[in-house]
Amino acid sequence: MEIANQIKRLRTKKGLSQDELAEKIFVSRQTVSNWENEKTYPDIKSLILLSEVFETSLDALIKGDLNEMKKQIDGQEYAKFLRNSVIFTVLCILMLVTPIPLAHFLGWWGLAAYIVVFAITMFFAVKIEKYKKKYDIQTFKEISAFLDGKDLTEIEKAREDGKRPYQKILLAICSALIALAVTAVMTFLFIYFFGK
Repeated sequence: MEIANQIKRLRTKKGLSQDELAEKIFVSRQTVSNWENEKTYPDIKSLILLSEVFETSLDALIKGDLNEMKKQIDGQEYAKFLRNSVIFTVLCILMLVTPIPLAHFLGWWGLAAYIVVFAITMFFAVKIEKYKKKYDIQTFKEISAFLDGKDLTEIEKAREDGKRPYQKILLAICSALIALAVTAVMTFLFIYFFGK
């Protein structure tokens, strides 16, 4: 990381020891040592204090590390997207396999439990949609590239953009079929348990 060299260089230029710098920015000497040895990265508050102590702009202090910071942030976003996708997949499977057993063993309470699972599933579906909009990923190829940490070429991107209208139609049809299936299952459960 470039900032490690910057901190060390500017600290030496100011004639400060690690202890003296640590005291000025309210951290331990070990923290400063970790920054200079590229073990950790300063947080925003520390970066601001460092820029004041060194009498330099934040831009000059972190120049060269912006790409590294972006990669770290994107990595964190990717991890959240992946975690939420796994949770959403598990919840979708639960929604498919649990309605009949829940209704059979728990009656109305089973229906209430199913509604709770449905609500949680929709919560994660909305979170995933926000990620998809934020990173402009809609098609399977775009999502796969995002999960692999790659960008599509301009030609691939144009091809995927051309697929989106068709995928929206397909998505609408699939959503209608899923809604029909859920309605049929719920109707069957209602008639089976409460129609007698």
